[in-house]
Amino acid sequence: MALKQRTKVDASFSMASMTDIIFLLLLFFMITSTVVNPNAIKILLPESKQQTAAKPLTRVTIDKDLNYYVAFGKEKERQVSFDAIEPFLQSMILEEPDMYVALYADETIPYKELVKVLNICNANNFKLVLATRPQKNDVPTP
Repeated sequence: MALKQRTKVDASFSMASMTDIIFLLLLFFMITSTVVNPNAIKILLPESKQQTAAKPLTRVTIDKDLNYYVAFGKEKERQVSFDAIEPFLQSMILEEPDMYVALYADETIPYKELVKVLNICNANNFKLVLATRPQKNDVPTP
């Protein structure tokens, strides 16, 4: 008596494990992208109702202790003296003529320190964006 083998080779491929891996990678990149903080200097920005859509390449930061920091692109901020800010910005405008300068200033610094940086940008015709944090909506509770 001849017995036939009834096993049939299935040529299909299950994508279930591949989609699990893709979702895990997606979750990993979403979590790590929120951890990355381009402005690592601790400052308390003033509040504002409107935010800008411009993406500044160059950053000037003034912390509460009146330390000045500069950075270009994704590089880390480096501390400089006030006199080094203008040459730094002038060298960056040569690399990127349409650049915006973002000014991150702690809300507790004296106004004159802010005006000194504004004067540098005005004298050199730099496009300046003042960095602020979104204003909280004060909704009265009933």
